[in-house]
Amino acid sequence: MDIRRIGWAALVTVIILIAVLPVPEFWITQLNYIGIGTLAVLGLILLTGVGGLTSFGQAAFVGIGAYTSAYLTINAGLSPWLTLLIGLALTTASALVLGWITLRMSGHYLPLATLGWGLSLYYLMGNMDALGKYDGMLNIPGLSLWGRDIGHGRVFFLLTSALVLLGILSLTFLLDSRAGRAIRALKSGSQMAESMGVNTIRFKIGIFLLAALFASLSGWLYAHYQRSVNPSPFGVQIGIEYMFMAVLGGVGHVWGALVGVTITKLLADQLQVLLPRLIGTSGSYESIVFGVLLVLILKYAPDGIWAFVDRKVPKRQRAADWEDAPALAERAKPATGELLLDVKAVRKEFGGLIAVNDISFQIMAGQIIGLIGPNGAGKSTTFNLVTGVLGLTRGAVTFRGETISGLSAREIARKGLGRTFQHVKMIPDMTVLENVALGAHMRGHKGVLSAMTRLDRAEEQTLLKEAQRQLERIGMGDYLHDMAGNLAMGPQRLLEIARALCSDPALLLLDEPAAGLRHKEKQALIEVLRQLQREGMSILLVEHDMDLVMDVCDRLVVMEFGTRLMEGTPREVQQSPEVRAAYLGTEH
Repeated sequence: MDIRRIGWAALVTVIILIAVLPVPEFWITQLNYIGIGTLAVLGLILLTGVGGLTSFGQAAFVGIGAYTSAYLTINAGLSPWLTLLIGLALTTASALVLGWITLRMSGHYLPLATLGWGLSLYYLMGNMDALGKYDGMLNIPGLSLWGRDIGHGRVFFLLTSALVLLGILSLTFLLDSRAGRAIRALKSGSQMAESMGVNTIRFKIGIFLLAALFASLSGWLYAHYQRSVNPSPFGVQIGIEYMFMAVLGGVGHVWGALVGVTITKLLADQLQVLLPRLIGTSGSYESIVFGVLLVLILKYAPDGIWAFVDRKVPKRQRAADWEDAPALAERAKPATGELLLDVKAVRKEFGGLIAVNDISFQIMAGQIIGLIGPNGAGKSTTFNLVTGVLGLTRGAVTFRGETISGLSAREIARKGLGRTFQHVKMIPDMTVLENVALGAHMRGHKGVLSAMTRLDRAEEQTLLKEAQRQLERIGMGDYLHDMAGNLAMGPQRLLEIARALCSDPALLLLDEPAAGLRHKEKQALIEVLRQLQREGMSILLVEHDMDLVMDVCDRLVVMEFGTRLMEGTPREVQQSPEVRAAYLGTEH
């Protein structure tokens, strides 16, 4: 039996035993607060640990859920179960507005923005008469179901435990899906994800919203368990504590939320008793201990405590259950010799610097065209102009008769241009199969809710089957279940090609695929490129390795200082005095 299933069964058994055995009520209370806190931290695991978006405002969304339910149950007499839905709706509206504004920021601006609106919501709660200002609201009714009180003690413990386990399970399902791969790609930057067809801002707002909803649910439970609310548990300091719990447990691991909250809550209670005895005076000395602990965790265990457990648990190899899945539909391919890509006098200026100066060339279907030139010639800039990573200053690019200049990288990818990157961009902690399946993102449609409820399995099998087919196509069928971060440079480059092929491109754009490869790896790459051409694939190749481009390319476009020096066959380029002068600095 799978050890993970055994672990789940053991955990459920422990929860039931705690509820029925004569465990002290104090511990039941502690476990209830641990469950409430874990729900809020689960949102941070998804948002910060997986998606790479740092937020210190999670506690504010806990407050929205708590105050909404408190106000409506006291003043409007509504059922707590109805106020839960209203609180989630209000949280959704707030998260969408705040996410749309702040998630376009990057670097240190994003966490600063979350601090800003976290403080604003905290002071808003503390200054509204209707919410009791800083004194808060009292006499909040507890939870009941079919006339039975479930708002305290062991029954409440079973409720919170069920919600926590459901949250962990749903996030685990989410990360093992098409949507999950897109979310995990956000952390490595938007350029690669957008080029795979991922709408990055949509997914950023989506996980921000999902994290806020977890927090709102936590606040609803808190209000009806505590039976009172005030602004103190929803301030920025508590938001920072939530982040500490996530980092302590393992911010990149779903189970890290439960571990981090449990350790923090239990340790805080013990330190509040022990430290005054040791020091001889009362005070919040546990904050000092937690500060030192955070420094030690960041220094010696940056992946958190759960990472040590995760390394000990045998990795379950994904069962290949997609053999009978239907093949994905493919786009109509151009006929051999058809004009595929037409680059017309494209120009790119960065201030007063002209990086690309009126470059023109064409690619016919079935050709391999090489774009070469010395360092700084403007090859990669031209490449990024074609793929939509950079905007044109002037000129035009048409693909299969349709103008694509001015479109985003994601929209261009949907037209049928697949690409790799000069510096390999992959997700190291995903398998080779999962990384390649990311390339098929725009060929699927199932979203976050389908993934969390496991209604996406049929589509998921078709995507994984396509990923396996592309890996086998380029000779990497033996690497399916290897972690991508463990690959050597050669297989990493091939992984990127397989990922690009997974998007079903009509034109493949390869940015220095031979960079960093050894001789045998280059020979393997050459064979892959020849095989792809035999299968009808058209390729635009940016490369410094002259032996490789002379061997595989039909025609070469030579650039120097942002201008087109010449275009011709490999033989014509080799015999050109201008090309030798550009590379060697002399015509002799």
